[in-house]
Amino acid sequence: MWNNPRLLTLLANALFVLVALLAVATGVYALVRSPMFPLKVIRVEGELSKVGRAGIVEALQGHLQGTIFTVDLELVRARFETIPWVRRAEVRRAWPDRLEVRIEEHVELARWGRREDLRLVNLQGEIFNAASDRDLPVFAGPAGSEGEVARAYADFAKLLQPLGMEPRQVVLSERRAWQLKLDSGLVVQLGRNLAKDGVNERLLRFVQAYPRALEPMKRRLDYVDLRYPGGFALRVPGLQRIEDPKTSRPKA
Repeated sequence: MWNNPRLLTLLANALFVLVALLAVATGVYALVRSPMFPLKVIRVEGELSKVGRAGIVEALQGHLQGTIFTVDLELVRARFETIPWVRRAEVRRAWPDRLEVRIEEHVELARWGRREDLRLVNLQGEIFNAASDRDLPVFAGPAGSEGEVARAYADFAKLLQPLGMEPRQVVLSERRAWQLKLDSGLVVQLGRNLAKDGVNERLLRFVQAYPRALEPMKRRLDYVDLRYPGGFALRVPGLQRIEDPKTSRPKA
């Protein structure tokens, strides 16, 4: 091999290229970590009403390290998402010295359980921990049912619109039975969602019957049981239980 000038030339050229690549890599590595490219600015975007500067500073304190090239974007994203009202954060580098962060805030739909628990449900049916001073509906149900309860609330609210009423409490029991409390104070027992007679169908029958059968009574109702096939039972303050004689016992 050492007597072959052509092979020696090729070997020398390869070594030269390797040394050059190593030099470039070393230079790039040093440049990337150089204090010449400090991270100076974090630009936060999004429709923000709950997330403020103080919360952002607290979340990032002690966790923002490195240059614009070496800062850990996943860590920064995760720290932003620890802020109570942040649902999602997207982070990217922007030349020469800043990070751009787009935040999506939670929008509260209801409380989950007791007010003091500071658990809220957002429009997507997800639970998050935060304090709200809004007068929100209250949801309750088995663990993991918050999305189902939020979807049911939307259905119930739409069905009740013709009566000018809205649900203030929506409860799903461990037995999968539904109960509502309306803004009028009326408690509505819906029961379980059966294949041949769903809770939406029962509530719709009540809404349709209310103007002609109940509203003329001019009496405040405090409880209605819709679990009867083809009818319902009422409780009116000061009166005995009113029940459709054609109905049988509740089925759910």
